Amino acid sequence: MVRLGMFLGERYEILEKIGSGGMSEVYRARDHRLNRDVAIKVLKQEFNSDRSFIGKFRTEAHAAACLSHPNIVHVFDVGEEADIHYIVMELVEGITLKTYISRKGKLEIRETIGIAMQVAQGIEAAHEQHIVHRDIKPQNIIISRDGKVKVTDFGIAKAATTETITSSTMGSVHYISPEQARGGYCDERSDIYSLGITMYEMLTGRVPFEGDSTVSVALLHIQGEMVSPRKYEPMIPISLEKIVLKCTQKKPEMRYRTVTELIGNLKRALMTPNEDFVHMSSVNSNGPTRVMSQDEVNQIRSGVASMGTSMDETELPDRDYEEYYDDEEEEARYQLDYDEEEEMLFDEEEEDEEEEGRRSEKIYAIVGIVVAVVIVLLALFIMGKTFGWFDFSGNKDKVETEATEESVGTEVPMPNLLGMTVDAAEKELAKLDLEMKLSYSESEDYEDGEIMEQEYPEGTSVKRHTVIKVTVSKGSTETKVPDDLIGMTREQALKALRDAGLEAEFDEIFSDSVEEGKVAKVSPGLGTPATIGDTVKVYLSKGEETKTTTVPQLLGKSEARARQELEDAKLSVGSVTNDYSDDYEEGEIMSQSIRNGSTVEEGTKVSFVISLGKKDTTVTMPDVITKSEAEAIAMLQNLGLVPKSAAYYNNDVAEGLVFDADAASGSKLEPGTVVEIYVSKGPRPTEAPTEPSTEAPTNPDPGQNPDPGQNPDPGQNPDPGQNPEPSPEPNPDAGQSPSQTLPDQEVTP
Repeated sequence: MVRLGMFLGERYEILEKIGSGGMSEVYRARDHRLNRDVAIKVLKQEFNSDRSFIGKFRTEAHAAACLSHPNIVHVFDVGEEADIHYIVMELVEGITLKTYISRKGKLEIRETIGIAMQVAQGIEAAHEQHIVHRDIKPQNIIISRDGKVKVTDFGIAKAATTETITSSTMGSVHYISPEQARGGYCDERSDIYSLGITMYEMLTGRVPFEGDSTVSVALLHIQGEMVSPRKYEPMIPISLEKIVLKCTQKKPEMRYRTVTELIGNLKRALMTPNEDFVHMSSVNSNGPTRVMSQDEVNQIRSGVASMGTSMDETELPDRDYEEYYDDEEEEARYQLDYDEEEEMLFDEEEEDEEEEGRRSEKIYAIVGIVVAVVIVLLALFIMGKTFGWFDFSGNKDKVETEATEESVGTEVPMPNLLGMTVDAAEKELAKLDLEMKLSYSESEDYEDGEIMEQEYPEGTSVKRHTVIKVTVSKGSTETKVPDDLIGMTREQALKALRDAGLEAEFDEIFSDSVEEGKVAKVSPGLGTPATIGDTVKVYLSKGEETKTTTVPQLLGKSEARARQELEDAKLSVGSVTNDYSDDYEEGEIMSQSIRNGSTVEEGTKVSFVISLGKKDTTVTMPDVITKSEAEAIAMLQNLGLVPKSAAYYNNDVAEGLVFDADAASGSKLEPGTVVEIYVSKGPRPTEAPTEPSTEAPTNPDPGQNPDPGQNPDPGQNPDPGQNPEPSPEPNPDAGQSPSQTLPDQEVTP
């Protein structure tokens, strides 16, 4: 089973699956040796058991690899690995003609001719190499992005022509030729028919024959009457109409003899589309096939037809079609190897004979007699020479002796091969210069792989290099599905099934109980009776199924509500933190780790942050009273405030200690606010008394409360924003307000 990422041939890495058909699947791969992308067509596993099919697949794939033409998808390599058979091809970036027709409905006249010519040129190159495609259809024609038309699936289509028309060929049955539908011999003209059907679809957007089943469509190809494409599209020129009709004639000999001839007509139709230059046969090829009696055949051959001088099928007696066929004859209609000694079909060969007339028949009869006489004389001469009939020299005995010796040298006795393996029998026959052809059958007497029948009995004289037909036993057909497959790896299960004579088809399912990559289920079930060659569906585990869910919206919700919604969504709560927010109220979710609406696995943790509300940026004014100046300054700076100090005399506070500030202790301040502190210089020094002034003192008594307009008492908190004006005279009182500027005042910023 092909898996993405695996390597084929130790060089092709499988990248992706890009298509699938009835017999194969197509993957994009990387050729690591040549560093390029390629397309790899892998044969489906159901065809691996057919050795004949595999042989044809290889032969035709190798033949297709020899083709080199711009309108053919190149085949680079063919290989097999384990049970995988594959073809490496050119990777064409584009769409199929089928998709192109579906998108456009129907194509224009010139476009149809252009595409048909490119397809025909590719087919012509294949026919020159004696390769018949046998599956020309729009699905196998690729239009690249640059407009180049390429034909693909050369080889594999031919290898599949031995298959019965079933539902798996539904895509091809609309394009197969009548001889393919009958299951008979096909040649290059079969490809011409299929190309004609493809041109019909390009021009009209439909195929000429539709039916409820593949068999009904096949019957229409054999005996159905095709509607002219001009009835669906009147704009089709007469030349192109006749080209299509000539390509799709029922009888191969009435079509174009070669693709080269078709290409010539297509080129002419491109230049002179309305010219009626296509030569069509006048024989009616669409009439029903009728079985002729021996008397009628004799009359036709002798030139005396009792039913009239014209041999057109329209003059034949009108009979019911079904009365001419019983069950065996109905099946025989799909074969081309009719027995002339029995009833003969009235087909084009008899019609051609009648048209040629008696003269041609007489000529053929004379030529036949002459040839027969020559053959008889030649045979008599050879036999006479062999047996000495013409020996008049008296050496007859010598000739007979030489003939006997020659016979002994060219013939060998047939050995007994029964019970031998194929390899042993092949070696035994090789000793005698004999070859072997195998067929297989069931046997209760011989083990699987042993020869059960041989064409010639033991001891029979056979000529050297004769091909001896032998039948190989397939053993008993009864087997059963192994009952220990569950838990095996892919390789182990494949080996176990093959040992039981069964084929395996692999698929994948999710499983909670079985490890990824191992068998989780088989169909039919374990131990079920089966027949050798049956296919068992093996399901490998992909591990536990990953279930997804959608992350809910948590923003603006409370913590309890957020937890509940995460639980409902089968998600779990991650980390929960707090932070300040100007947008969300305190207690609301302000952010979440995974955006809402995201698709994640069930059980994923979602973290969120709860708002503390708006952040308070203010600081509290500390109590700096009685603190030293340095200590007070440090306290203010630690809070982000800007200290400013001023020194005053103070009789109550020791020198160097703060006795007041312009901001009250406990008040709220913004960081960066300037706070002025007042530092004591100690008691005022004593001065000599002066003459008493006759004027009233300017400052009130220190013990009194000054007028609001005057400077406050030093114990009071002055307005920090104001710088009080000094008194014209110093106040000798120790209780002088610090806001007054004294002659000996010191201010420390």
